[in-house]
Amino acid sequence: MTNVASKTLTMIIAIGTALTPVLCCAYALDAQLDCKSNAHAFIAPLLTAQYIDPKPMRVEANSINAFRPAHDSNLTAFGFRVYAVLGYEHSDTMFKQGSGQPITDSAYGTVVVGATEDVEARVRAAGSDAVIRQVIPLLLTVIFCSAQ
Repeated sequence: MTNVASKTLTMIIAIGTALTPVLCCAYALDAQLDCKSNAHAFIAPLLTAQYIDPKPMRVEANSINAFRPAHDSNLTAFGFRVYAVLGYEHSDTMFKQGSGQPITDSAYGTVVVGATEDVEARVRAAGSDAVIRQVIPLLLTVIFCSAQ
């Protein structure tokens, strides 16, 4: 085997080995995004397991709290990387109140990195009736569940 071929093979093995833990350790939120739960039940386990930072990075006027995934948490939703985890539940000290009227008594979801059409296709294929909205065209999409 030539020196170049040997180095190329070594590089491929090293890259494959480096990517394996990322794929094995991803924590998928798909089942929780079936919209049959509430914000407390969605957010509390993520806080306990330290998958998200306990302090919201942003609190919207409608009281939706946006939590940043913890470093190396590798959260996914329907195969897309999670950019932020969203939630609010009325009278729950886990969530901060915004300056305006709360959106609802309980709401939760995620912001994922992916095009809206692709995200919606996977969410519907999984049987979820979550609301899908574009945040940034071709880049960020929100998957959102709220109590009626």
